[in-house]
Amino acid sequence: MKKYITLSLFLVLLLGLSAIQVVAQTTGIKGVCKDQEGKFITDGVVEVTNTDTGRKMTTKTSKNGEYSIIGLTPGTYNAVLLRNDVAVDGINKIPIGLGDNREVDFDLKKDVAAKGGPTEEQLKKQQEVTKNNEKIKGLNAKLAEARDLEKAGNYDQAVALMQEATTAEPTQDLLWAYLGDAYVGAKKYPEAVDAYEKAVKIKPDNALYHAGLANAYAKANQPDKAVAEYQAAAQADPANAAANYFNMGAVYTNTGKVDDAITAFNKTIELKPDRADAYYWKGVNMIGKATTDKSGKMVAPDGTAQAFNKYLELDPNGKYADAAKQMLATIGAPVETTFGKQKAGSKKN
Repeated sequence: MKKYITLSLFLVLLLGLSAIQVVAQTTGIKGVCKDQEGKFITDGVVEVTNTDTGRKMTTKTSKNGEYSIIGLTPGTYNAVLLRNDVAVDGINKIPIGLGDNREVDFDLKKDVAAKGGPTEEQLKKQQEVTKNNEKIKGLNAKLAEARDLEKAGNYDQAVALMQEATTAEPTQDLLWAYLGDAYVGAKKYPEAVDAYEKAVKIKPDNALYHAGLANAYAKANQPDKAVAEYQAAAQADPANAAANYFNMGAVYTNTGKVDDAITAFNKTIELKPDRADAYYWKGVNMIGKATTDKSGKMVAPDGTAQAFNKYLELDPNGKYADAAKQMLATIGAPVETTFGKQKAGSKKN
């Protein structure tokens, strides 16, 4: 009669696996800046502001009047061109989608009235941009301060600061997300869930917020809700879906749902076949389905050895390398990967 080997025998190997928050795909904006005479503006500064989150980024123009800003999240932006800290042109409501590298040029010869001064419409735009920037200036300072506090491990202070910010601007989703980050750092997981839920409610298509909420749910011991949020994050950001499926696999692994975990890691591998740790954790879960024959020998499911060997092929010196070799030895399988031209092992480990 076959005896089933429970996954509990390998719990020590699972301690290093936890849900990991992911980073969503970013976008960019670029262009050329020219003055009223058609010459390149080499001393300008371009400032872009996300109208939804208030996040602001700036860059200087090059010797060819060019500017480029990357790392923007999808959304609607206001852009302003400054010279000597004075706004000379502005463009509002620029839509930027996922993966866009939007071209937005500033041409004062075209945009400014014939006599050289800003038009009435441009002045109005500049005033709106300035007013909005002033409004979010204090919030940006709080965000930066909160991040510094988190880096220093002062999570309770970061929580207090972001509570103040969300009270002042309760409709700003980014502030709630930052508050969720701070709560997670302070290990106040129910509070983190509440903060992330508010961020998701304001901006339900933001993959980062769903992933953050999933992480908070996982730490709050609500695995089913965590899985649902990782699924939502994968749908909101297909380009980074592999990371969210991996995190789903982590949740399933830590709750002993080996079949679901294997399915999630297979999906990760399908989307990102070079992710080494997905193969390792797939193998760990497959070990959990191993049986023993009449002689007491462990019989692992088909594909178990291949999973561990693929991990070793992709990351021969990785943190799970020794554990993978031990797993292979446990099921009586050799290390069969090839690192370059050198055979990694011709005998059992």
